[in-house]
Amino acid sequence: MDLPLVYHPDYVVPLPDGHRFPMPKFQLLYERLLSDGVASPCQFHTPKRPPQEWIELVHTPDYVQAYCTGTLDAKAQRRIGLPWSPVLVNRTCVAVGGTILTAQLALEHGLACNTAGGTHHAFPSYGSGFCIFNDLAIAARLLRSLGLVQTVLIVDLDVHQGDGTALIFQDDPSVFTFSMHCEINFPNTKQQSDLDVSLPEGMEDDDYLQTLADYLPDLLSQVKPDLVLYDAGVDPHLSDRLGKLALTDTGLFRREMQVLTTCVAQGYPIACVIGGGYADDLQALVYRHSLVHRAASEVYRLPPLPRL
Repeated sequence: MDLPLVYHPDYVVPLPDGHRFPMPKFQLLYERLLSDGVASPCQFHTPKRPPQEWIELVHTPDYVQAYCTGTLDAKAQRRIGLPWSPVLVNRTCVAVGGTILTAQLALEHGLACNTAGGTHHAFPSYGSGFCIFNDLAIAARLLRSLGLVQTVLIVDLDVHQGDGTALIFQDDPSVFTFSMHCEINFPNTKQQSDLDVSLPEGMEDDDYLQTLADYLPDLLSQVKPDLVLYDAGVDPHLSDRLGKLALTDTGLFRREMQVLTTCVAQGYPIACVIGGGYADDLQALVYRHSLVHRAASEVYRLPPLPRL
């Protein structure tokens, strides 16, 4: 059995020329995984657009309805930063379905990876920072409502704090939010995760990975989650336009191996989403996003270990 991966052609929709959100990266990532032999077509699962009531487990019906029908006011649209279109509505919902499917596959197989996801700046009643609906939060809430999990740990290593996710679960003890991010970066106003680790500007590989090692194993022992949702944002990279940290490609790959082996070795299912990444060199960015899938492919082949 090969590592389960999730992709949908609708992950990519047109944006205006020069828009700074790198929309083509999702299709390019899928193609790169195939062309580099990291994955074969039979490993990919195709998500479905979820029913609106699943999205409303996290987001207010008024917001969901206004966004889906294109009646959201101009100020709220600007805060999202993506120009509204019917195809973007569909893309947004299908991407949520992708993270739900990835989480279900992780519960079944122990490890699974989406080729999109990580929209952690979406709040219950508004979107922000290219994030419209919070896929991580919706997946966690849905799996709980279906009785598939009792406790979820969200490990958010995107360079920006997972502020929407933090607020959504601030009074929900069934979901533990852990965000390790650059302290002087978007969002200007931080929310309170269950555990926030703020990193100084310019932090490099070894210090970053040691900091992660100081927290993650203890968190797993403390929370004992039924599922880990991992936001593997690559914007901590030294050449990221919006990052302000200084990880290398090697550092990112070591990070992915560290997270995945730590969870899998202790028997905790983990579902990965790709999170943020912004670079002028699109192919270099796509390669960085592929590192979590490369690491997951290696980890998935390792013999299972009993939970400690």
